[in-house]
Amino acid sequence: MNKHTSFCFLRSARASAAGWLAAGLLLAGLSGPARAQFAVAPATSADDRALLAQMARDYVEPALANALTENAGGVLRPEVVMGALDSRLRLSPCPRIEPYLPPGTRLWGRSRIGLRCLEGQVRWNVFVPVTIKAWGPAWVLRRPVPAGTALVQEDAELAEMDWAEQSASVLATPESWIGQQAAFALNPGQTLRENMVRPVPAFDRGAQVKVKSEGTGFQVVVSGEAMGVGVVGQTVRVRLNGGRVVTGTVRDGPLVEVRL
Repeated sequence: MNKHTSFCFLRSARASAAGWLAAGLLLAGLSGPARAQFAVAPATSADDRALLAQMARDYVEPALANALTENAGGVLRPEVVMGALDSRLRLSPCPRIEPYLPPGTRLWGRSRIGLRCLEGQVRWNVFVPVTIKAWGPAWVLRRPVPAGTALVQEDAELAEMDWAEQSASVLATPESWIGQQAAFALNPGQTLRENMVRPVPAFDRGAQVKVKSEGTGFQVVVSGEAMGVGVVGQTVRVRLNGGRVVTGTVRDGPLVEVRL
């Protein structure tokens, strides 16, 4: 996949994937309860635990693949890595077991699948650990970037990475990170994510800025001192030369626009 093709590919998927990726994949209703006929021996052998883990895998894999296709535009390739039940567990025999997703569980990174006994002398409930990976094209740093430095195209290259390795969303398009400032020192091999960059400030706290107000047929521009860091598009408080404090929106340059 060349860079031009990847740019187009990622742009087309961004709109459908952005909201979903921000919070991680939340599957509250996986195609109804899946039930299985299975008797767990009182000793709960290694084979028993393996069968329970396989039951959890069979439950989650199809729904996860469908959700990735529908919600992320097919950009991501899922991988399910099952963990193991605690070897100390002693589960009573159960003829009917239901896999389920615990309420509020995110199938993103480290998670868990529930298994509960619906029929049996003892109604038990256990959880199988699972790690959800979501492989897809992402921007990976090629070289160190000191904190506070604005990123440029040459700082990163495309590679297939696990988007679910961290909770912070991947910055999928060049426009989302080029020109942004490194929030802390970045190292080669890191995947660019939202928490790693921030807008370059238009001015710092204490800077002298212009404050502009407009009305019907008039415009007023006065000077003041910024009481916080000014980021274009965000609000900041300014202390005017006369002592009055106003709040306005930062525009390009050391300019703050205040609505009357």
